[in-house]
Amino acid sequence: MANKELNSTDYIQHHLQNLTFGECSDGEWRFADGHINFGKDHEAHVEQKDYTCDVNEMGFNAVHVDTMAVSIFLGCLVSFFFWSITRKASVKNPSKLQNAFEYAFDFVRGAVNDTFVPKNNNIIGPLALTSISWVLAMNLMDLLPVDLIPWIANGFQASNMYGPVHYFKILPVADINAPAGMALGIAVLIHYYSIKNKGLGGFVAELTLQPLGKWALPFNMIVEIPGFYAKQGALALRLYGNLFAGEMIFILIALLFGSFFESVSGAMWGVLGILLHMGWAIFHILIIALQAYVFMILTVVFLNQAHETHH
Repeated sequence: MANKELNSTDYIQHHLQNLTFGECSDGEWRFADGHINFGKDHEAHVEQKDYTCDVNEMGFNAVHVDTMAVSIFLGCLVSFFFWSITRKASVKNPSKLQNAFEYAFDFVRGAVNDTFVPKNNNIIGPLALTSISWVLAMNLMDLLPVDLIPWIANGFQASNMYGPVHYFKILPVADINAPAGMALGIAVLIHYYSIKNKGLGGFVAELTLQPLGKWALPFNMIVEIPGFYAKQGALALRLYGNLFAGEMIFILIALLFGSFFESVSGAMWGVLGILLHMGWAIFHILIIALQAYVFMILTVVFLNQAHETHH
């Protein structure tokens, strides 16, 4: 929905901006300027013309409403989907959907059994299934047309028009906060199981006494501690980087549609954009599924390492 009144930079920035609610410079919590065009928050901005609530000034006290809303909605949707399948499950006459779910369940269980050595932990299997299904559901949002949800949220108006909700980013994992939040949850579990299985002393010893023993303690800490936390950080950055790059390509392809109805050459570029969009979407399905699987399997691997005891 890029049009002649928006240049390429404006169009890209619009699609990369989250709907943000946070603490403004006067201490009040509001939506950032220009993000909504209705209600008391909008009236406050209009009445105080000399006052601005800049999204860049919110800092840590900023909530990406679209990321939170879509993530929670998809989590509830996946949970409801699983619940509806299990509620109607039948041993004698399973449905096609139940068979598909059982195949996916067996796939995840096989991956966990091949990777996770301890067999006395009943949390890892459900955690693996939850992570791959939730991440996959969020990744699938990348296949929606980049203009569709912003257009609907904006009151079915073009990007340069200020409708009810001017910004809405549909892909949660293209916002670093969502992958980082999931990785933080995994990091908490890694620390919990490391201390539970090895003791606090054993956990600290792994980060300080390896690989060269107590006589090289400073060197061991320089090697082990950054590496230990880098793996957990990479869990978020890998997912974010791949999906953000994929979303950027979709946005760049969408720029070709801007002059579709304006001229013959514009129509040719538009047709090329459609072909590129279809080709990239087909290829991107592989990336979407692969990144969900990688997030799950690395989660299991890291938790398996948290159960290992080194002597």
